[in-house]
Amino acid sequence: MKLALIGFGQAGGKVVDEFLAFDERTGGGFVESAIAVNSATTDLQGLERVPERNRVLVGQARVKGHGVGADNELGAAIAEADIDEIQGAIDRIPVHEIDAFLVVAGMGGGTGSGGAPVLAKHLRRIYTQPVYGLGILPGTDEGGIYTLNAARSFRTFVDEVDNLLVFDNDAWRSAGESVEGGYDRINREIVERFGLLFAAGEMDEGDHVAESVVDSSEIINTLSGGGVSTIGYASETVEIDDGLLSSLTGDDGFDEGTATNRLTSLVRKAALGRLTLPCDVASADRGLVVATGPPSRLNRKGVERGRQWLEDETGSMEIRGGDYPLPDRNEVGTIVLLSGVTDVPRIDQLQQVAIEAQETTEDVRAQADEEFASLLDTGGKLDALF
Repeated sequence: MKLALIGFGQAGGKVVDEFLAFDERTGGGFVESAIAVNSATTDLQGLERVPERNRVLVGQARVKGHGVGADNELGAAIAEADIDEIQGAIDRIPVHEIDAFLVVAGMGGGTGSGGAPVLAKHLRRIYTQPVYGLGILPGTDEGGIYTLNAARSFRTFVDEVDNLLVFDNDAWRSAGESVEGGYDRINREIVERFGLLFAAGEMDEGDHVAESVVDSSEIINTLSGGGVSTIGYASETVEIDDGLLSSLTGDDGFDEGTATNRLTSLVRKAALGRLTLPCDVASADRGLVVATGPPSRLNRKGVERGRQWLEDETGSMEIRGGDYPLPDRNEVGTIVLLSGVTDVPRIDQLQQVAIEAQETTEDVRAQADEEFASLLDTGGKLDALF
């Protein structure tokens, strides 16, 4: 699936940078173009792979390259004011060669959480290609302002994209990790899961052809209903004997029953294990199962059984499946994309935070108005005395 990646804000830019590294390292071929947008000069300078001319600094007139300080309302205002500058970079994308846009942003900060929904709305108005969001939720220990920003941004972002893919930092942080080390690892986890999904079907001439190809239309159709999506991934190391013994005996160690059971088990582990956004699998409207690994260890029956299991779990008839051969790997893995999920505790928590914050804000304003009125009344009485 050919994508135009646009990283908005610090987290978005870093993840897009990591996508470029993954695409180059694996030969995935899914990144057609990459752009980074930010209001902080230092964040743009810290990127390693996004081309210089595709790094767009916005909000210079208001924040002078120093960022918006976690103010996502300011981030949205800057994006609206400087949308033409962002469009200038987008105009260099060969849009006729891409299958979709992917706008990547951390939802807890200011620039990305405020600006990404503005950009998504702009792209959907101009282009016919789908516009997807990849939103990264902050950990609950990162501070109240970041959780509140995420609550506000989520409600807007999900309405402005064709589908919002979500990664929840809270489910992936490890105890004892440094902040920098934790984010670097999380970014790699994000990119491996979503990168494998988007790379599926992007075959070059001479590549091993899948038994059941997962092309861009399979992914687009799975995401077409909108809403929120999450990804699961599970893998297992396998031994591949390509030496003299296997060529003489004709036995490469492959057993169809073992391969089928392995793939079925991995599909279950991917769906019921650690998803990018934990949810009740049964609440998904649509799904996609992709088997990855050495061609000799993939088989259609295993994919089909895994797909059937997911169909039973979700009660949905819209479960697609296929394989993505990776000859150079010694791991068999499965990617499970669940789309249109509704039973998501983390989202319920964010919505509750937004409600409580609005109620608190209204109470504080009412109290401030009362105190101000009381102050004016006291001042009037003093004037009367003198």
